[in-house]
Amino acid sequence: MVLPNPLYTTDCGVAYLGDSLQLLDQLESDSIDLVLTSPPFALQRKKAYGNVEQEDYVDWLLEFSKKVHRVLNSTGSFVLDLGGAYESKRPVRSLYNYRVLIKLCDELGFRLAEEFFWYNPAKLPSPIEWVNKRKIRAKDSVNTVWWLSKTDHPKANVSNVLVPYSERMKKLQADPQKYYTPKERPSGHDISKNFATDNGGAIPSNLLEIANTESNSSYIQLCKSISIPPHPARFPQKLPMFFIKFLTDPGDKVVDIFAGSNTTGFVAEQLERSWMAFEKEASYLASSAFRFLDKSQSSKEALTLYECLLAQKESVCLTTSKQLALKL
Repeated sequence: MVLPNPLYTTDCGVAYLGDSLQLLDQLESDSIDLVLTSPPFALQRKKAYGNVEQEDYVDWLLEFSKKVHRVLNSTGSFVLDLGGAYESKRPVRSLYNYRVLIKLCDELGFRLAEEFFWYNPAKLPSPIEWVNKRKIRAKDSVNTVWWLSKTDHPKANVSNVLVPYSERMKKLQADPQKYYTPKERPSGHDISKNFATDNGGAIPSNLLEIANTESNSSYIQLCKSISIPPHPARFPQKLPMFFIKFLTDPGDKVVDIFAGSNTTGFVAEQLERSWMAFEKEASYLASSAFRFLDKSQSSKEALTLYECLLAQKESVCLTTSKQLALKL
């Protein structure tokens, strides 16, 4: 199995330009620890990054998921971020993201290890017709994130993603006798004297509150500096960071099959995971290289790199790798 030449590489990863259906076929079976991705959603309105019609979406995504199942190892995970949508011209929610989940489990043999919900408090009110104009629906601020696995026991360690204790919990830990008495609660939970032990943080919930407000990263600044639009559907770094830390160890292999601006690869690089990014739109993948540069890079250097990467699509490479710290 031979992958094509990558568009760019870093210390930990490689970014490939091409269709994920074909690129996944080049990976060995049972070789990947985590596939983490956010595919184009099944929206009614066409987006610049391309999206599939709702009636075709479930079967379209299933073709990719079959190949993901093959390449995942037995302790690996498939994390799939899907935004909600409405039926065409109706104030009724589409069930496409739930149909995706059911088919993945019933037809492909995935297990739903756990469902997560990504709450983005910064999301603008939508859809305009039902929320802003008619005011008959609340704004849609939550994505479903399916954590899937091939077996009942995928690799996972919640200790890697502990969150800060609440102020009340800190007070309880400082003086437990003042705040509670160990006993069985009406719910049946047996709250022992160990409840106040400081374990370094609290166990997170499956509701992930992460604002999607990237505005000053090197990626955004360099895109602006050379007057190219950043990818319009980026997810925040904290989302892949949570799942990469939770479900993998340093050195594990992480793949994003709809890489876009390659947030997943960038976070994996920071966490010392080996990563691969698959993206079929050359301009998005070329500009994603900016994530691995710092803000000190000049707009001239960024433009040179961008044009070089686009030219490489035609088998022409004008490399500035040493200047830009990228191994092209």
